[in-house]
Amino acid sequence: MYAIFIKELHAFFHATIGYLILIIFLTLSGLFLWVFPNTFNIFSAGFADLSNFFLLMPWVFLFLVPAITMRSFAEEKKMGTLELLVIKPIARRNIVIAKFLGAFFLCVVALLPTGLYITAISALGMTTANYDLGVIMGSYFGTLFLIGLYTSVGIFCSSLSNNQIVAFVLATLLCFSMLYIPDALSEMFFDGRVQEVLKNLGARVHFDSVAKGILDSRDIIYFLSLTGFFLYLAMVGIKKKHTK
Repeated sequence: MYAIFIKELHAFFHATIGYLILIIFLTLSGLFLWVFPNTFNIFSAGFADLSNFFLLMPWVFLFLVPAITMRSFAEEKKMGTLELLVIKPIARRNIVIAKFLGAFFLCVVALLPTGLYITAISALGMTTANYDLGVIMGSYFGTLFLIGLYTSVGIFCSSLSNNQIVAFVLATLLCFSMLYIPDALSEMFFDGRVQEVLKNLGARVHFDSVAKGILDSRDIIYFLSLTGFFLYLAMVGIKKKHTK
């Protein structure tokens, strides 16, 4: 499993597209937060905090994660190396987990430089370091859960096709559906209980809760269970296609 994990990292960083994806992520997040006049711009908000940054993250990772995961299994299928991989004495579960961890690690690497934003808002405040570190850490924690869910969806979609573009589109649409469609559907009902049930089916309400620094077991169970579910689907899909 460790060898597959390292292979995923090497494949990403040995390709120009890997660095390009990271550069695009950091550039776009920086422009939306500090340059472009929009609802996420920190200067426009008038408050030296990172709340707008974490409101932006679900949108940015909605495209970044599928771009990273689209090659996981799709490329293996296209190159004909997946058959060689599954006949090795390693459980299919470990293959899926290794690819998941590789993609998840790359997303975390992309997120690390944004820690500089904490220093930036510290300097911008009327009082230096006048920010709630607990809320910021909770928001990063929530972002990691969201990345994990997106990554598992991306791995699953990549296992469905040998075309990376198809895998990217499927993962993006599925992640978007999980994040926003339950909220949209809830607006069609007037019963508050029905609205609450529908919203709780979506990832957005759970992300918003954790991002506020509130560690509710229901939110953690939601993310972990769905992440495990999609990884299981990826494992089952590979097993069905390659079982003799």
